[in-house]
Amino acid sequence: MNTPDIHLYRAADYPRMPWRNGGGTTQEVACNPGGSTAAFDWRLSIADVAQDGGFSAFTGYQRIITVLEGQGIQLTVDGHEQAPLAPRKAYAFLGDAQVDCRLLGGAIRDFNLFYAPARYHARLQWVSAACTFHSAAHSVLVLNAGQELTVRINGAAHALPSRYDCLHVEGQSGLAQYQLDAAGGVDACVIELQPRAC
Repeated sequence: MNTPDIHLYRAADYPRMPWRNGGGTTQEVACNPGGSTAAFDWRLSIADVAQDGGFSAFTGYQRIITVLEGQGIQLTVDGHEQAPLAPRKAYAFLGDAQVDCRLLGGAIRDFNLFYAPARYHARLQWVSAACTFHSAAHSVLVLNAGQELTVRINGAAHALPSRYDCLHVEGQSGLAQYQLDAAGGVDACVIELQPRAC
């Protein structure tokens, strides 16, 4: 079994960049190795949304959005109003959809996964208690949305000391065991990405 590459991304270091449509700014958390903001197979980001408005288009990508902070949002996707999106609930839509956002009670901060469905399978889920799970995904990322979080990978401990720090495990082959634990309670998002067979 190979040894995966494990990297901790610190929230304090995330670069901030303007939205494609100029309506706000985004902090990039991580993207696929060798990828960039302009060209990527998958990408994680955090955005601050201070006003109602439209979303940027990302043609060729699938997008999953979830609210981190604030009361929530209501999306209208290709003219169809969706159910209100509360914190820690995820909503998936095509990146080339026409999307408008209405804030439900003031500014929010959201978390986004973008990925190319032609090249990757993806799963995103929120974890709200200490847990153990197994994954054979090539790429696994854990975003800490709470206090200091410990992630054990096959028994080896990795600390995510600050809110919105992200642990990236890349190149895992075979089934690995992941354990999430935090003294103040777990509040984390787990993303699994698996390349599609050619």
